[in-house]
Amino acid sequence: MNEHDDPYFDAELDTLAVRAGQVRTHEGEHSEALFLTSSYVFTTAAEAAERFSGEQPGNVYSRYTNPTVRTFQDRIAALEGAEAAVATSSGMAAILSTCMALLKSGDHVVCSRSVFGTTTVLFTKYMQKFGVETTFVNPTNYDEWQAAVKDNTKLLFLETPSNPLSEVVDIRKLANIAHNRDCLLVVDNCFCTPALQQPLSLGADIVVHSATKFLDGQGRCMGGVVCGRHAEMDEVLGFIRSTGPSMSPFNAWVFLKGLETLRLRMDAHSASALEIATWLDQQPEIECVYYAGLPSHSGHDLAKAQQRAFGGVLSFNVKGDQAAAWRFLDATKIMSLTANLGDTKTTIVHPASTTHSRLSADDRAKAGIADTLIRVAVGLEAVADLKVDLQRGIAAL
Repeated sequence: MNEHDDPYFDAELDTLAVRAGQVRTHEGEHSEALFLTSSYVFTTAAEAAERFSGEQPGNVYSRYTNPTVRTFQDRIAALEGAEAAVATSSGMAAILSTCMALLKSGDHVVCSRSVFGTTTVLFTKYMQKFGVETTFVNPTNYDEWQAAVKDNTKLLFLETPSNPLSEVVDIRKLANIAHNRDCLLVVDNCFCTPALQQPLSLGADIVVHSATKFLDGQGRCMGGVVCGRHAEMDEVLGFIRSTGPSMSPFNAWVFLKGLETLRLRMDAHSASALEIATWLDQQPEIECVYYAGLPSHSGHDLAKAQQRAFGGVLSFNVKGDQAAAWRFLDATKIMSLTANLGDTKTTIVHPASTTHSRLSADDRAKAGIADTLIRVAVGLEAVADLKVDLQRGIAAL
C-alpha cells in the first residue's frame, strides 16, 4: 500500500487514534478483533517453513506475531510518526528490550539522572552485569551530556518531562549532541504520550512507553511499546521473539480502546493538573510545586514549544520532614495511594519510599527527590473535590 492508497496517510491524531492499524476479518466486525490464540494453522508444510523462515509474511506464533498486537503496534506507530513499533509486556520490558537489542558488552550509555527509579536500577545493576557502562547526568545541563559522550557511547536516554520533578529537556538539542557522535537518542514519552509530544519529530530516534499508564488510561493492564525506524525495531522484535517479553493480545485490545480517547483524556488531565498546581503553589504549607505548566517552572517556555499541553503529573514538597509527608498522604480520602499513574482515578505517592526507594540516599538527593516530595497524577475527578482532598493533607501537616 502506498500513501495514495492509505486513507489515513494525512489523517490527524484523533482519527489515527481511533482508526489506524485496524484490518477487519471476513466477519466484518466494527470494533477491533481480539485474537486469543497461541499458534496458527498452516495450509501446507511448505507454508509453515516459509513463515518460520520469513520468506512469507504472516502469523507464526503469538509470542511475536498476533493480529491484535499488530493493530496496536501499527496504531501507536502512526500516532508517534514512527516507521514501526514493537509491543512488550511492560514499560520496563520496552526499555530492557531496547537495550538488549541495540547494546553489547563494552558499550556505554548516557542517561538522565532524573528517570524512573527502576530505570536507574536496570542500568546500574543489570546492564552493568553485561558489560554496559552508564553515566548519569543532569538532564538540563547540555554541557554535561556533551562531556559524558565517549567513543563507545551508543545511546542517550531520558524522560521529558521527568519523573517525578517534571524537568523538561530540549529534545532537538539533545538529538544534535547524539547524532554528532553517532549515537541514538531514546526518549521515554510516558508522561506526555503522542497526544501532547512527538519526540521523533523533534529528532529523537526511538520512543518508549509504559502503555500501562496514559495509553491505557484506566489502570487495567500492563504493557509497553518501542517506536522507531524499521532497522532498530527489527532488532527489538528479534529480541522479543527469542526471549519472550511479549504483550498479551488481550492487553493490546484493551490499549486499543484506551487510545481511542487518548487526546480527550490528556487534555482533561492537563487542564485539571494546571489548576491544581496553580492552587497548590499558593498554599503556605507547600514549599515548592514542580509542574511545567507554571510560569515559574524553569522548563515552562521549552514545554510550551515542544508539547501541546503540560500533562497530568505534578509533584510538590511539603514543609517539614518525611513524617509530615506521610501524614499528608494518610489524610487524603479520595485520591488513591498507589505508585501507578495515568489513570482516570487520581493517584498520590511518596516517591522516596516507593518508586525511587531502590536508589541510594545520595542518588535520590542528586535527582532532587527529597523525603518531603509527594507526586500526584491527576485523574478525571472534579477538581473541586481533589482540592478538598488535598486540603485534608495540608491540614495534617
